[in-house]
Amino acid sequence: MNSNPYIQFLKLSQILTQKELGQDLDTVCVKLLELITISNAKDEALTVSQAMAMSLLGSPATMHRKIDILRKQGWIDLVHEGEDRRTKYLVPTNKAYKYFDSLSKAMNKAWAKAQA
Repeated sequence: MNSNPYIQFLKLSQILTQKELGQDLDTVCVKLLELITISNAKDEALTVSQAMAMSLLGSPATMHRKIDILRKQGWIDLVHEGEDRRTKYLVPTNKAYKYFDSLSKAMNKAWAKAQA
């Protein structure tokens, strides 16, 4: 059995992700949700156009579908800032923050288990 805390975290996070996200979100959706959340945490919220341009995750059409899936399932919201109503920013919802909080707890649990 591997006592590496990161490996323990990966095991816990995989179980948690399947439990909380179910089969509804594929790997690209989860990665996109992570990137949206990280950008938002840095006060650099992604626009829809910026997310669609992330060619490492898929084509613009694929990215647009993934954004729609995340929005319809309540993981992200589209918001406008300032007077320019054309630019839509992607922001995580409370549902997303609860999911990441659960991952944080799993990480702490894995670390504590490795230290014991």
